[in-house]
Amino acid sequence: MALLEEIEQQGNRLFKYRGTIPLIFLLVSLIVFINNIYNSSLTFDKVFNTYYVYICFIVSIIGLFIRVYTVGHTPEGTSGRNTDNQVANELNTTGIYSTVRHPLYVGNFFMWLGACMLTYDLWFIISFMLTYWLYYERIMFAEEQFLRGKFGEAYTNWANKLPAFIFSFKNKVPNKYSFSFKKILKKEKNALAAIFIVFFIFENIGLLISNFPYELPKSFWLFGTIASIVLYIMLRYFKNKTNVLDEVGR
Repeated sequence: MALLEEIEQQGNRLFKYRGTIPLIFLLVSLIVFINNIYNSSLTFDKVFNTYYVYICFIVSIIGLFIRVYTVGHTPEGTSGRNTDNQVANELNTTGIYSTVRHPLYVGNFFMWLGACMLTYDLWFIISFMLTYWLYYERIMFAEEQFLRGKFGEAYTNWANKLPAFIFSFKNKVPNKYSFSFKKILKKEKNALAAIFIVFFIFENIGLLISNFPYELPKSFWLFGTIASIVLYIMLRYFKNKTNVLDEVGR
């Protein structure tokens, strides 16, 4: 089997699990975080009572914002969360897709980077970046092969102008579609809750290790987690039980 075909097959396999495999990053981050607290001068106060943790949170929110902006300007049948097969009813080439070829994966990168930064371990953060790139490089390659096969020259003409992962604004084109708030509420309803849950878990593990007896802190992370979970449940109900979030073509 040619190397290109092998990489494409690997990418298609990884594509099916791209929503769950990154959880391994989170698990490893927690292990590194716990190890650093046990075996270094890190304490809970140093970890969660400083501006650094809010910088980590902002990094994750930047990733969420990139995803929201991207998905909100796309039509139905593109930029989805499907895992079974590649889907693209239309080639997105305007808006953020005129600045980078894979904006959703850029968003995912920042969302997970914020959590990895909580470990306070520079070498782990660098390792995450390299692993993320190797992992998603194959997924991006498989997606691009699919798009090349479906859209032909229109795809190659667009792709040749843009970097895969680093934004370039020299060929910026206005969005073809207006921003759909309903689509965001329907498609990205779990992302904010996921970020708050991750930070809440880190906070409480840090407390369990550093401070006994344990007492649930009434913190920003607790209230943010509760509010975002309630919001998620409400949006899930509206999506599954009503047509409030439905929008033609989006």
